[in-house]
Amino acid sequence: MKKVIGIIASDYELKEKIENLYSKDIKNGNIIIDIIKVDLLEEQGKILEDKGAQVIIGRGGGYKLILDTVNVPVIPLNMKVIDLLKAIKIASTYSKKIVLVLGYDEIDFDYSSWKNIMSVDVTEEWFKSKYEIRNRVIKYLDQKDDVVIVGSGIACSFARQYKMNNVFINASDDSIKEVIEYSKKLLESLEDEKFNNEVLRNVLDGVKDGIIAIDKRGRIILCNASAKKILKCEKKDVSNKLITTIFRNMEWLLGGLDNSIDNKRQIRNIGDLVVNTRSVPIKVDSEIHGVLWILQDITKLQKLERNIRIDLNERGLYAKYTFSDFIHKDPETKEFIEEAKKIGKTDYTTLLYGESGSGKEILAQSIHNISKRKDKPFVAINCATISESLLESELFGYEEGSFTGARKGGKQGLFELAHGGTIFLDEINSLPLHVQNKLLRVIEERQIMRIGSDCMIPLDIRIIAATNEHLISKIKDKTFRADLFYRLSSLEINIPPLRNRKNDIAFLFEHFVKTILNENLLGNLNSIDEHFMLNKDELMKLESYDWPGNVRELKNVAQKYVITGKIKTSSIENEEIKYLCLDKETKDKVDSADYNDFNIDMKEINSFVEIKIIDMLFNQGLSKTEVANILGISRTALWNKYNKKK
Repeated sequence: MKKVIGIIASDYELKEKIENLYSKDIKNGNIIIDIIKVDLLEEQGKILEDKGAQVIIGRGGGYKLILDTVNVPVIPLNMKVIDLLKAIKIASTYSKKIVLVLGYDEIDFDYSSWKNIMSVDVTEEWFKSKYEIRNRVIKYLDQKDDVVIVGSGIACSFARQYKMNNVFINASDDSIKEVIEYSKKLLESLEDEKFNNEVLRNVLDGVKDGIIAIDKRGRIILCNASAKKILKCEKKDVSNKLITTIFRNMEWLLGGLDNSIDNKRQIRNIGDLVVNTRSVPIKVDSEIHGVLWILQDITKLQKLERNIRIDLNERGLYAKYTFSDFIHKDPETKEFIEEAKKIGKTDYTTLLYGESGSGKEILAQSIHNISKRKDKPFVAINCATISESLLESELFGYEEGSFTGARKGGKQGLFELAHGGTIFLDEINSLPLHVQNKLLRVIEERQIMRIGSDCMIPLDIRIIAATNEHLISKIKDKTFRADLFYRLSSLEINIPPLRNRKNDIAFLFEHFVKTILNENLLGNLNSIDEHFMLNKDELMKLESYDWPGNVRELKNVAQKYVITGKIKTSSIENEEIKYLCLDKETKDKVDSADYNDFNIDMKEINSFVEIKIIDMLFNQGLSKTEVANILGISRTALWNKYNKKK
């Protein structure tokens, strides 16, 4: 294969030098030389590339101008100090003011160290960008008869255009030979690289998954046949093209360039295909230089799964959460999750205890999805949300004609729908006593009888129950059966309230905020962006609040924060909230107290409630400092309030 080097010469003198040194290469067409033209500065690199140049050599400003306009390597013809000194010596013969126009990255030259040796005065004009060169020259246009411009090709071209004396800093033979020989070796290595790329391409085209790699500028490094098929560009040559110009509305392909975390999977719709996408950053010395995308067409797989699960999904009989969805950082959370994982692999009836909003259903679904029943139905029911008159028929089903309004043909109950899988009874503390009696029979005998039927239906189910209040107190009140409790609590998992999992609060809050921002459903209504950082006051506000609504309340506060930019929690000074925070025993005392027997004012009532709250917090194992922080008072003030009851 013919190897062609393109050169943009700053003037005819440089061109003649190269022709004398490499006449044979020029005759064979291995070297092409174009003279720099001011009116074609931006296009000259592309013109050489179109002529077949596989590498381009430029000098000074010419090198800068073509650097970003071509898809082949661009090599600078470096300027030497000796070349610069020769040009200044020639310029001194003009007996005019010498103006040196150079780029900062063209040469390392300190005029002050050479000033005494040269015995000439030089005015320095340095530029950073290729767009500054013209301005550096025309700055002396009103003195054009009194100055001589010394510089690289473009600076001298502008000087000639404005009829100003100029001296081009020519390149020595050694500099020319050095850059051309380097370019030849580069072309040799590029040929080897092309061979290796061809081998790689053939291997990748044999892979069923789509693979596309992008460099840090957003240009496509490689794209296999499967990726082209998935992205609908089979007939296009996409190599070295900007990703955004080839695949419009797919800016997510650039997402991995800003993220150091790999293996981020996401299901996306691309045309009529459903694709599982995963990004892996391409790192060199721990720095991201590009991103590799793996695209897996799961359309057929998803259709097959949809057909299998369609009935379950329509009825909501499907567990979508796993233990990975229980986001946490606190050691106490990790402890009960590890316990839940062990319990999940058994088939025993399990009781979950946790306050409202603490994540009981997520934990129940996670237990189901780690069990041998994971491919079977997961049926959830909140016992507190269904009226007592309907609850029995919903759980156990009924036969046709068993009561007025009964469906023709009867109806399966939730226990039957859960056959082979798991039934989750949330807020089981709300079950009426007569339903508790039937549930006990189901647990013991693993069979049910529909309303209006005399036939027993065998069941293969696992039961997970959940409660937001201690069942022992309900047993004492005779509102919950003791035998049912002992059947349910053979394995018990206690989910601590969020206020007892301090390390989870800020961690979960940041997770919720990022999730809300990524959903991008607010239409620019958000007051913060993905780079938000909580300050010290915000962190203290989050961690000192009691979170009576637990994780559910935290998520609501996160939603408000995204929109308003402020953390807004319910005030602890609200007496109604204070009352709701009391345990049942204290509530009963407050409710049953005969205030006609007391001669107290409102301050005494507030003091009474404060003491009860302090008692409750101490009973939860909090330290004096933690209690004082929650109440927003000093340790001394806390102790003064607490000692009032003694």
